[in-house]
Amino acid sequence: MQYAELSPRGREGAPVKEIYYKNLCGTMRAEIARYAGTISDEKVRKMFLTCFFSSLDTAAKRLPDGSTFMLTGDIPAMWLRDSAVQVTGYLPYCKEDDDVRALITGLLRRQFYYIGLDPYANAFNEQPNNHGHKDDVTDWDSPWIWERKFELDSLCYPLWLLQKYVDFTGDYSPADDGFRFALDRILDTLETEQNHGEKSKYRHSRPKYPEFPTLPNGGKGTPVGYTGLVWNGYRPSDDVCRYGYLIPSNMFAAVVLRWLEEHAEGAGIADRKNRIAKLRGQIEEGIRKFAVYEHPQFGAIYAYETDGLGNFNLMDDANVPSLLSLPYLGFCAKDDPVYLNTRRFILSKANPYYYAGKAARGQGSPHTPDRYIWHIGIIMQLLTSDDRAERADCFRMLLETDAGCGVMHEGFDCDDPSKYTREWFCWANTLFAMAVVDMKDKGELE
Repeated sequence: MQYAELSPRGREGAPVKEIYYKNLCGTMRAEIARYAGTISDEKVRKMFLTCFFSSLDTAAKRLPDGSTFMLTGDIPAMWLRDSAVQVTGYLPYCKEDDDVRALITGLLRRQFYYIGLDPYANAFNEQPNNHGHKDDVTDWDSPWIWERKFELDSLCYPLWLLQKYVDFTGDYSPADDGFRFALDRILDTLETEQNHGEKSKYRHSRPKYPEFPTLPNGGKGTPVGYTGLVWNGYRPSDDVCRYGYLIPSNMFAAVVLRWLEEHAEGAGIADRKNRIAKLRGQIEEGIRKFAVYEHPQFGAIYAYETDGLGNFNLMDDANVPSLLSLPYLGFCAKDDPVYLNTRRFILSKANPYYYAGKAARGQGSPHTPDRYIWHIGIIMQLLTSDDRAERADCFRMLLETDAGCGVMHEGFDCDDPSKYTREWFCWANTLFAMAVVDMKDKGELE
């Protein structure tokens, strides 16, 4: 079956009118209004409502084929990664609100369709209009593709969203023929990229814009040795990897592959179960053998990147998957000893992208200017901590660094939050709303 035969369809295959979701999801809206009414702090209440509905009201569209297109925010394209996270706050309402269910199942349908088109691309256009980075040098192109940076997490996030959807609803219907076709392309790609140097045809570079580093060595990247891990060209920040094995993304792959293995019957992929189990086992073995670094100060920690040739990149980036986010993604427990050592490293000056300034302290990224902290990084610190004082401090910093906008941003100057990047960034907004829910559910917010 060819990918062109798997064009997204609506329920029962009937075309629907193009609709913006800002006019839908009445049941969920009423429930959220009631929930917000229990938040006593006016600023927190207003920010929660704005951020919770950010994706729904500004980025989500039901297309005539019934699938869902989701802007990342201020860029007119859909990222596989961002779009999956942008709807996570809506998952608890899938059972009671048909519009919410259509939103998420429609998004899954479109995500799997895009992966079927090209499993190496990270961002896509709403229509085959040839928009995006068309000056890039790569081995394949399509008018659907906005950007073709191979990021392992882009293949993991739709599978993670399917996992979350099934967990909330028990409904495996999104695991349809389009899903199975996309899954086969995912498995083919992961197996190929375990042997990137020998088997992969993927190339990517951006020679017309040398100020934005891309893959060296003719677009193939720096050399790597075989580890069982999956090679990865770019980080979740869309920045180029220093070394080809990005550890947090491989950990994320292990998480989603384990779920697929355990739910193979329900997802209609029992015939692929052994293949999935073998791949997961190889990745987990690669993590055990190649991901841990003995640090003289912090003990055994996870490296951010390695090449399987003895080189390690010791850092963390605020973009998720990150090393800080591992319990959030389900890779390990919050009290895992190696994770705790890694966390101490991440939240210290030993991490080159941890900043402490007059207004805040937390993780940043080489993607943004020096000494810019990411709201996503602070939120991940909060969500992966059981220390009430630490969580309260993180929440305070979130409230005090919105620059009076009532929303989250990408990065902000740790000394002056009025200097920030991305005024409209739905991924960070969604995670803030989830932080509010987490704080309130644990009795830490009135």
